[in-house]
Amino acid sequence: MMQALPWESLFGGILLGISAVLLLIVNGKVAGISGVINGLLAPKSGDYAWRLLFVLGMVSGGVLSVMMLGIEAPSTQSSSLLVLSLAGLLVGFGTRMGNGCTSGHGICGIGRLSKRSIVATCVFMAVAALTVFIRLHVL
Repeated sequence: MMQALPWESLFGGILLGISAVLLLIVNGKVAGISGVINGLLAPKSGDYAWRLLFVLGMVSGGVLSVMMLGIEAPSTQSSSLLVLSLAGLLVGFGTRMGNGCTSGHGICGIGRLSKRSIVATCVFMAVAALTVFIRLHVL
């Protein structure tokens, strides 16, 4: 697996910021992925096309970068369909309970100086760090 360089991460962060700002300026919408997907699953009149293009852009951007840069996906442990389904349901429940996902709060909410998003992002990061610690050092 190729090690990420700080410049690549910086460039990716800049692209995320630009895309979030453009979406907010052009459409008045927040680039939170759970909200975008929710709008695809339960579309409102005139609110479907941009969401579909957003998701297609994310997927095609990832595929193109893998093809152009030759990046190999890291090896992962195989999980059962039951575990993956449970994990997906828990993530969905968490985004509903937290009124948004990490991208919505972390990228867009903090950029708007939302106190709720700043607290939510701090909680996300603390739980992620605790989860990694438990996974690597306890289990």
